Amino acid sequence: MKIKLIAPVASLLWCTALGAATLSAPTAVQIQPDPSSAVIVVLKAGTEQPAPSDKAGLAPEGWTAVLVPGPFEAYVKNKDLSKALDVVPGAAVFQSPKEGSLVLTTFEKGDKAEITGLHGSWTQIRLEKALIGYIQVAPAVAATPAAAPSSPAPAPAPAATPGAVMAGSGNPAGLSRLFEGTLDSTRNILAGHRPYPWQLSDSDGSRIAYVDLARLLLTDQLESYAGHPVVVLGTLKPIADSKDLVIDAEGLRLK
Repeated sequence: MKIKLIAPVASLLWCTALGAATLSAPTAVQIQPDPSSAVIVVLKAGTEQPAPSDKAGLAPEGWTAVLVPGPFEAYVKNKDLSKALDVVPGAAVFQSPKEGSLVLTTFEKGDKAEITGLHGSWTQIRLEKALIGYIQVAPAVAATPAAAPSSPAPAPAPAATPGAVMAGSGNPAGLSRLFEGTLDSTRNILAGHRPYPWQLSDSDGSRIAYVDLARLLLTDQLESYAGHPVVVLGTLKPIADSKDLVIDAEGLRLK
């Protein structure tokens, strides 16, 4: 019985000490215990080291599994959004908006996410979820009595790969977002009635969302934007009784 009590206490004390430590150099948290794997986030020197985690099992020698709190900027496919613009449980959450991108995690029931942008067939989200990652642990070096200890320069952290997710990079809730695409007219006799006369299209010509430009009072000038890449400032909203989305535009400029 004494042995069973001592082990958990020792483990708890070790975890507490590790979690309370501060980082002396920028440290990369990687998706796998492999120096060549993608970087989830680079933690600044002086920040508190993330708490260790055993959810992923025992980490290989030289690595420690840690739990990194969000929020994170990430992406899901548009098809994985419900009519209410919620990410459906089971959806894959990606590091960047492209096929073959790293899957950071799977969206689970109870996870929280806020839409922060649209990228063609992808939706950018601010994910409120802790992710498991790995950091390299420096091997212990035995003291040499005959020589004065030296302090080697800390090795630079691995550079973040393009599109690496950085903690705390999301926009504050409630602010308008920027959406990019081509402004196209929806006026087409053969296409039937459309809820709005303008839409934002991706590079393939597929509709990203309708655009409500009524607030801009640019009726006489809109033709100069038609067919051109633009940046729209506005709020994304669902259209009642429809799976379509609309951007309530507050600003419009050529890209």
